[in-house]
Amino acid sequence: MSHLLYAEDPEPADRVPAGLYFVPVRSGPAGCTARLFRTPLGGRTAVGFTSLQRLVAALGSDQPWIRLSEPALRALAEPVGARVLTVDPRFAPGAPGVPRLRAVTGEHLRAG
Repeated sequence: MSHLLYAEDPEPADRVPAGLYFVPVRSGPAGCTARLFRTPLGGRTAVGFTSLQRLVAALGSDQPWIRLSEPALRALAEPVGARVLTVDPRFAPGAPGVPRLRAVTGEHLRAG
């Protein structure tokens, strides 16, 4: 009997939907790169949104984005120290004088 694998169907125990995330990016000298943020405790985190509406609600309609799978996003983020993936965060302003946003809520997924 053959077993079919469906990349879009999460396992019942999965806490986050499988598939592609909407990932905020920024322009740089080598093209675009995934934006990284800080958790409330100051750790680096990659961010993915399960819908474009959630990305726009958190970061605004001017925020550029790309679609990436979870493994691809982790592969980009882990070499620069972001071993946590935050899914569907809501944001609040960071410390005064710091132009970054800090993730304040969302599901944090540690690298396995």
